[in-house]
Parts: sequence; C-alpha cells; structure tokens
Amino acid sequence: MSNIGDGFKNIFLAGIGALAYTGEKGKEIIDQLVEKGEITMDQGRELNEELKRKAGETSANLRESALEARMKMMTPEERDEFAAKAAAFAAAQNAADAAAAMTVEAEVVEEATEDAEDEPIEA
Repeated sequence: MSNIGDGFKNIFLAGIGALAYTGEKGKEIIDQLVEKGEITMDQGRELNEELKRKAGETSANLRESALEARMKMMTPEERDEFAAKAAAFAAAQNAADAAAAMTVEAEVVEEATEDAEDEPIEA
C-alpha cells in the first residue's frame, strides 16, 4: 500500500514541479517580450497573472485528482479516520488563524492609542 501511496506522491510532486518549471519559463518569455517592446508592461503583467491563475487551477486539480484516487483505494474505515484527522487539522488551523487575527487587531489598536497619546491636545 505504501508503494502505491509513494507512487501517487511522486506523480503529484512531478506535476507540481512541472507547473513550477512552466511558470518560470513562461515568466522568462514574457520578460523577454517586454524587453523587446513587443508587448507593453501592462499586457505582460496581465499575461503573467493569467499564467499564475491557470497554474494555480491546474495545481488544485492535480491535488484533487490525487486525493480522489487515494480515497478510492481506502476502506470506509480508513476514509472515516482520514476525515476525522482532516477535521482536527482544520479546526486547529482555524483557531490559529483566529488567534493571529486577534493579535494583529490588538497591535493596530495599540498603535492607534500610542499615536493618539503623542498628538498634542488643542484647547
């Protein structure tokens, strides 16, 4: 079972590597075109953003396909265990994100308070 899992992992990583390589080469080509004046900087940015978006979509599709293939190979018990672990990870990450957001908000309030204290009071 681990050989199949390793195979899926390798396929997934190869796909990610191919996407990264394609993105890098695409950016190089766009940069060369911009240098030569064949396209404007704005068009180059738009093309680059489109390339990034498509690479992200392809990456998401690869992840979903690999996960779906793996899930099909699991027993119902293994799927339930996987779902429980995924839910626990998601809950922990949501809690960490909420804590980080509160920290940032507290820092903003603290900075605003300090700025208000530094301003002279006019009568």
